[in-house]
Amino acid sequence: MAEPNRIDTRFHTLREQGRKAFIAFTTAGYPNLGAYPLLLEKLPAAGVDLIEIGVPFSDPMADGPAIQAANNQALREGITLAKILDMVRDFRTKDNETPIVLMGYYNPIYSYGPMRFLDDAQKAGVDGFIVPDLPPEEDEEFRVPAAARGLRVIRLVTPTTDAERLPTVLKDASGFLYYVSITGITGSASAEAANVKTNIDAIRAQSDLPIAIGFGVNTPAQAHEMAALADGVIIGSAIVKRISAHLDDYGKPSPTMLDDALTFVGDLAKAVHG
Repeated sequence: MAEPNRIDTRFHTLREQGRKAFIAFTTAGYPNLGAYPLLLEKLPAAGVDLIEIGVPFSDPMADGPAIQAANNQALREGITLAKILDMVRDFRTKDNETPIVLMGYYNPIYSYGPMRFLDDAQKAGVDGFIVPDLPPEEDEEFRVPAAARGLRVIRLVTPTTDAERLPTVLKDASGFLYYVSITGITGSASAEAANVKTNIDAIRAQSDLPIAIGFGVNTPAQAHEMAALADGVIIGSAIVKRISAHLDDYGKPSPTMLDDALTFVGDLAKAVHG
């Protein structure tokens, strides 16, 4: 059995405490390369249990307008995979306990060089990856060497994952399972609790991994409702939208952007933990 990493340890601790995990998604380098590390540094104190860092990509097929716009701005600012790892490395000088998961598409990883990327990510302090366009049938070339380095590759389960395909998705999954609560792109709709519960129950019958719900959760009330159904809740689009509300026509953030975004994150965290 693999040695536990920060993801495993955090979920184990939360489960012992009878608490649910709040996972916050933010887009790396957004709104700019100066403000983002400050936001990243302050997320744990605002109540974030795991941090999901979005790796900007020019064609993010699973992401809605808010995250697409954030990706584009971060790319204009000059964000790169190497700079993201530098930010994680700097974060680790202040926080060596909060798990960090990179969420991104395989193209940037492939361009970087998968083995080189895994080595650099491990050294920087990354704990796992979500790669939406790398299906279970094709992720062995990345998942196996990641596991050899103590890193987790988180699999996604969707409302369209039927009973025949579910065992394939669950086989060799690690870290936690990301349940996509809606069909469609991020930020496009709200999750329906009854439908989510039915699918979560089916997953639990076949896997002991923690399950976190994402995609259709936008408000503290929704976060509280979804937290009752799973082991964690992932929120991204709503946080990105909160940041974007503080940007001027040139993408420059207002002086109140950071405090307001963190207050909103704190409200979401309280709803999940409550």
